[in-house]
Amino acid sequence: MGRVFEKRKHKMFARFDRMAKGFTRIGKDIAIAVKQGGPNPDNNPRLRMAIQNGKGINMPKDRVDAAIKRASSKEEKDFQEVIYEGYAPHGVPVLVECATDNPTRTVANVRLRFSKNGGTMGNSGSVSFMFERKGVFKFDPAKLNLDELELDLIDAGAEEIQPEADEIILFTKFTEFGHMLKYLESKGLAAKSSELQYIPATTKELSEAEQDEVMECITALEEDDDVQNVYHNLA
Repeated sequence: MGRVFEKRKHKMFARFDRMAKGFTRIGKDIAIAVKQGGPNPDNNPRLRMAIQNGKGINMPKDRVDAAIKRASSKEEKDFQEVIYEGYAPHGVPVLVECATDNPTRTVANVRLRFSKNGGTMGNSGSVSFMFERKGVFKFDPAKLNLDELELDLIDAGAEEIQPEADEIILFTKFTEFGHMLKYLESKGLAAKSSELQYIPATTKELSEAEQDEVMECITALEEDDDVQNVYHNLA
């Protein structure tokens, strides 16, 4: 009984950790959007997108409003968007997307997390050529009628549509991301998330034990406060 309780407790804390990390990530997205385009979402597409992404992970409205207010003040830190490259164990290429107010601290932390978990930090351009930046939109299947909208979505820039049991994932080229955002807004279609992501050109197959080693490195990178996203090509 005690072992079952501990397992449930571990899962609960892991879920809270993911939620807290998600709120922190959206908070930084909001801060960057406000600094770049102002606090009014009506005039700031990037801020509208960040707010919608916050709704997608159930971020409370008061936290979203607080993040906008904080970002509007002169005292709020300016976050820089930085990408670091490297390899996890077994030669798995990794891109680490960060938002930081102190790049010197961040690069040292990222390098340390790579080295302590069997990975190596690389130079700029060492692995980025293995990824393509694409728009990724995720929808609740109950809120998107593919039978009616599939051709319109393709006309609006959809390159690939993946219907899954719990969500529909739509991919666009980087250059079509803004066009798709405008189309979805014009139709009143709210995605659970709308993001630019780095998609690997190919994936790498590893044994289960090797996968575990890679994921330990990925998890360690994701746990850093300055890290927004980690991309890799592990199958």
